[in-house]
Amino acid sequence: MRSLLSAVMVVATLLLTGCGYNTMQSQDEGVKAKWSEVINQYQRRAELIPNIVKTAEAEANFERSVLTDVTNARASVAGMKATPELINDPAAFQKFIAAQNQLQGALSRLLVVSENYPNLKANQAFQEVRAQLEGTENRIAVARKNYIDSVQTYNTTLRTFPNNLTAMVFGYKPKANYSVANEAEISVAPKVEFNVGGSNATPAAPKQ
Repeated sequence: MRSLLSAVMVVATLLLTGCGYNTMQSQDEGVKAKWSEVINQYQRRAELIPNIVKTAEAEANFERSVLTDVTNARASVAGMKATPELINDPAAFQKFIAAQNQLQGALSRLLVVSENYPNLKANQAFQEVRAQLEGTENRIAVARKNYIDSVQTYNTTLRTFPNNLTAMVFGYKPKANYSVANEAEISVAPKVEFNVGGSNATPAAPKQ
């Protein structure tokens, strides 16, 4: 009886291996790990924002609307739950990413506008936080690319025969990923118009 059970287990293992189960399981865990890193970097960015807003507020003539946009965008992101389950819900995932992109855009405008304020450019505290933010943005870009690559590999595995049959039996489903529109929005630099002859910078009106 024990020998028969062992034989059945061996056969089952071989079948699962041949139909892609182990590969899907491994790739699924890899996607989750990559997404966790994206979340960690997003959280790091959110933690830095109050510091740079507070420093910019010390500049008497700094554009209030720019600071308000950053604060509101951060609040919008904070109101969403950044959980591992997001990658299993395409609609919630896209909503979360849209909020993160809005925050990134607001931050970019703040940094561009700050170039028109000599006091801020000479403010060591502001420049230190700015450097930390720029470093975090670079890490977000790397983490995002790693996640995109891992999801593409995982989703391709699920669509390949006979893996698609195994996925159906065990409930494996495609993971949500960044869209082409997401990447296009991220790559567009913010437009800022400076008042001629003035000391203040005014962000261009956002596209509707």
